Amino acid sequence: MLAGCHVSIRDGYLGAAKTAQQLGANAYQYFPKNPRSLSVKEYNSYDAKGCKDFCEEHSIISVAHTPYPTNLTPSDDKRKITIDSLLNDLEIAEACGSIGVVVHFGSQIDSYDPLKGYQVMIEMLNEVLRNWEGNALLLIENVAGKSGIMGTTLEEQVQVRSLCQFPNKIGFCLDTCHAFSSDVWTGEKHDEFIQKGIELSYFDHLKVIHLNNSKYENGSGMDRHANIDSGKIDINVFSQLLQEKKLRDLPFVLETPGEDHQTEISLIRTLQYSEG
Repeated sequence: MLAGCHVSIRDGYLGAAKTAQQLGANAYQYFPKNPRSLSVKEYNSYDAKGCKDFCEEHSIISVAHTPYPTNLTPSDDKRKITIDSLLNDLEIAEACGSIGVVVHFGSQIDSYDPLKGYQVMIEMLNEVLRNWEGNALLLIENVAGKSGIMGTTLEEQVQVRSLCQFPNKIGFCLDTCHAFSSDVWTGEKHDEFIQKGIELSYFDHLKVIHLNNSKYENGSGMDRHANIDSGKIDINVFSQLLQEKKLRDLPFVLETPGEDHQTEISLIRTLQYSEG
């Protein structure tokens, strides 16, 4: 099973990979640069190659995550810096041998024209990917929010990908806390969710799962992660998800609070074989 957590790059990209291994992980996520800035980073290519070689040697999968300010529906004055930052993230991910870069779905920007946000988002994706020739993918993540808010459904992610000029450069990231928050996925809706994913071919392009519990109830619209065994999502629901045949080969990456990720990684490995 591919399981791990988000790790820091304070000791470099190679250091992050080694930290993941020490935690018992064979998958991990990292910020390719300062998570609070869109500035382009002049990264250490030798460190990145060391990370790539180490992960290949030890069969570890990695994925990058864009900095917090990244927005696929930016204002005009933020458009260029966001595009440059995304290309920089992709370049670093490629150098580290990562499968791609997770980016949050865009947001509504015009209450009178709800389609405007999608239009800007698709234009942004086209401009970024037109200038990207590497293998690392942009991985669009579902957002938390009340049902109906832009970016919560599988249909939206699939449609945005299909409308882009470069769909082969786009994949998906599923966040369980976000899906629970927006009432897209629950224990009761598991079979419906899986069937919909199959019908939409969503799972054909799903590359990573953020395995997070929620501090708030289903349908709350709140994005507050909790540890796997202490949130509002029943642990047996996670077991059901982890045992789903369509998902078993994907990396499951924790973005949960606290420092004891080694114990949580062991727990989710156990849940994949639990009878509930």
